[in-house]
Amino acid sequence: MAKILVVDDEAQVRGMLAKMLSVEHHEVIEAENGVQGCKKYREHQPDLLITDLVMPEKNGIDMIMELKKEFPSIRVVAISGGGGITGSFDYLPVAKLVGALHILQKPFTLQALKSAVVEALRAPGLH
Repeated sequence: MAKILVVDDEAQVRGMLAKMLSVEHHEVIEAENGVQGCKKYREHQPDLLITDLVMPEKNGIDMIMELKKEFPSIRVVAISGGGGITGSFDYLPVAKLVGALHILQKPFTLQALKSAVVEALRAPGLH
């Protein structure tokens, strides 16, 4: 199956995503913020990046934009609970603007995640 990088600052969310994706026989790499996410993406060049948007050190939007410059065909699924540094702001439409193929509002169902992953992996990309 696919190699998927999951970036989220909440260990519980990362663990849940990793479990959901492993059940589908995907290889999962984890990172806890955008700085680690960029590093691990460059190291492993996964088939798909699933990232939270609101994180310390480097947020998901900045990470997507940085990686998109280096890897124009990067496949991204952005997830967010909607919270923000300055209160409630919906970053998901912004993620779509900077290149996310799919956006998922937390909490989302296993089925929603599965279909976003399948569709994103079908999209033209580097691999």
